[in-house]
Amino acid sequence: MTAEPDPQLVATAYHEAGHAVMSLELNRPIERISIAPKELRSGYCKLHKSVHGPLKDAVETEVLILLGGVGAEARHTGDYDWEAGSGDLRLVRELLNMQPSNDRALRRQETRLLDKMEHILDQPGVWTAVERIAKELLRETSISGRAARELHQQAKRQARD
Repeated sequence: MTAEPDPQLVATAYHEAGHAVMSLELNRPIERISIAPKELRSGYCKLHKSVHGPLKDAVETEVLILLGGVGAEARHTGDYDWEAGSGDLRLVRELLNMQPSNDRALRRQETRLLDKMEHILDQPGVWTAVERIAKELLRETSISGRAARELHQQAKRQARD
């Protein structure tokens, strides 16, 4: 009989898979994804520095990728864990604060981007890709960007067929 994985590790796998899939959906290539603890983080999704394809709005893209982690984790657990995603949320607010706005406009923009992130996760094959990448992370602890891209493409292809 195999032991069930630690629920926190599973949540971390979904969190990092969410970052990865959101990156791939927005044409940002990934270098590596891991759920091995590193310094103060419980996992990471490292993006390539280069950008493939046009970036209509670079700030929005980065914010959606950051929100993809907490969004995927919330979809798996049923609850947004803003404490666990506090680093991502801090970066989201730093990025959004670079644009001129007041507090009310900032909150509206955060809400709009949360809605957009959830909409992307709802697209055919996208959530399946998150689940497959999370499962692979739980099995291997760390996977390459290429492996993540293949799992993402497989899930999207199967959703179309």
